Amino acid sequence: MVFGKLFGALKKTREVLAKGLSRLFSGRQLDEDLLDELEELLYQADLGPLGTRVVDDLKAAYRKKEIRDTEAVPGFLRERLQTILAGASAPLTRAPSKPTVILVVGVNGSGKTTSIAKLACHFKSQGNSVMVGAGDTFRAAAVEQLTTWADRLEIPIIKQSTGADPAAVAFDAVAAAIARNVDYLVLDTAGRLHTQKNLMTELEKIVRVVQKQLPDAPHETLLVIDGTTGQNAIRQASEFAKAAPISGLVLSKMDGTAKGGAVFGIRDVLPVPVKFLGVGEGMEDLEPFDVESYIDAILRFEDS
Repeated sequence: MVFGKLFGALKKTREVLAKGLSRLFSGRQLDEDLLDELEELLYQADLGPLGTRVVDDLKAAYRKKEIRDTEAVPGFLRERLQTILAGASAPLTRAPSKPTVILVVGVNGSGKTTSIAKLACHFKSQGNSVMVGAGDTFRAAAVEQLTTWADRLEIPIIKQSTGADPAAVAFDAVAAAIARNVDYLVLDTAGRLHTQKNLMTELEKIVRVVQKQLPDAPHETLLVIDGTTGQNAIRQASEFAKAAPISGLVLSKMDGTAKGGAVFGIRDVLPVPVKFLGVGEGMEDLEPFDVESYIDAILRFEDS
């Protein structure tokens, strides 16, 4: 049984999938029509084309008489989804010596700045020292918001005035993190997806100045994606993957959507680990991603 924040956060997705499956299978025989309805149900949870592939596999198993009734479908579905997400969870990379530098990217409105605060809170709760760098200098509100979070968490923040060069902020932040011997430095970046070339150029410059002081940094480049946007999130992941070497994903706002199945579609276009899920509005509401717990939380029939 899955308990806690993840199970609660994925309630809306579970209502679409688990309750939908219960209604779909209630008193019915397994046939092609039912499987077509199942495909539609998976689309509602935003599995997208993956839902079609899963149902195609189900139809093939049904025709071969490997699956004969509706009771066998949930187990088959769970197994296929686990296979699709194989390798989807992995711990954050930690540098062999301090500081570990984490670069965070994502479009405005994705929950990027809040996710940085949650990451910082997560690290601090584990007994680590943390610093943040306010590299989203093109949006004044981003610097102000991150400063507010840093003050609440009582952690240092390195920032410059609005419009400053993000790479200069990154350079200063790395220098400060080294000087203060902090465990983690989390760097914000501009939340713009204007053109791939400009985004790539900007991120490459940030990476260059970071590596002048720490040749093996950044140790992670995390893309924050708004889980409520469904198929739009998949497109964002695809675009960012072309512009930056993404090493992991943070899916935000998972508590506010019935489209939790977008994890599958995102992984389909960007096969990097999902590092964290945002499961609420509080700073502590960030959960390391675990495949079995996630699938349990969207498919469990009991108590759903």
